[in-house]
Amino acid sequence: MESENQTSVTEFIILGLSSHRGTQLWLFALLLGMYVITLVGNIVIIVTIRIDPCLDTPMYFFLGNLSFLDICYTSSVVPQMLVHFLAQHKAISFSRCTAQLYVSLSLGSIEFILLAVMAYDRYVAICNPLHYTVTMSRRVCIQLAVASWASGFLNSLVQTTFTMRLPFCGFNIINHFACEAVALIKIACSNTYVNEIILMMASVLILIIPCSFIILSYIYIISSILRICSSEGRYKTFSTCTSHITVVMLCYGTAIFAYMRPRASVSPNQDKMFSLFYAVVTPMLNPVIYSLRNKEVKEALAKAMGSGLSSEKR
Repeated sequence: MESENQTSVTEFIILGLSSHRGTQLWLFALLLGMYVITLVGNIVIIVTIRIDPCLDTPMYFFLGNLSFLDICYTSSVVPQMLVHFLAQHKAISFSRCTAQLYVSLSLGSIEFILLAVMAYDRYVAICNPLHYTVTMSRRVCIQLAVASWASGFLNSLVQTTFTMRLPFCGFNIINHFACEAVALIKIACSNTYVNEIILMMASVLILIIPCSFIILSYIYIISSILRICSSEGRYKTFSTCTSHITVVMLCYGTAIFAYMRPRASVSPNQDKMFSLFYAVVTPMLNPVIYSLRNKEVKEALAKAMGSGLSSEKR
């Protein structure tokens, strides 16, 4: 079936966000600016964590993973979008479409799992502080990170295999800005019931279960914080979680609203907006959230900038 599929469809036409030339140029400038901000912001976070010994903790180890993930994820989608804004023939080959689908699905899945791991880190730090260094040892952190990445790649392998084996019967126009599973399933010319079941199961495994784990973790965290006597202590403890909670609400809120609703109630344009927010806006906002709402990161950035200015004066 796969060989027949590749014979009948050798490339896909991406409709993108707009067919109006002026709008395309405006979107090119906007998304290029957002992409640069995303790269710079996340690279700054990674470098700051690497050079500041005070940030050599499990929480910032996972934050470094998240920043690297955001760079990779947005880079799997945005450069292709920018090229298509300027190109007359907005096509992508079958093999490149398969690669983009696999990579974007992998990285998106990893992010949801990684956010759940970060919630577990906060749970151990606040609810079991005496065992924190043992429970969240360097070895355990690496194992959790590897498990997150491996789970994401495995989920994507299953979804990409089932999606790209669908027959498209020569119909190759994707009403999206990238090769996305739901958009590809819509243009298949056979029964897609199995694919829809697999997509729903993946949504439960990658979205609902980690999200439920995060909610449960924060129920325990909040109950522990409320037992702290001083209001200053409660504020200081909870402030270590605010950045993570904000990112979780952005990522999970958008994804659950996009993928867990009945497909008939979602228009293609709504699908594009949800995907655009998750692929472009969220990776850009994550470093801003962690740098503005996290005292330790702000202090590390200020220290790094101060050291840089001192070196220049010398």
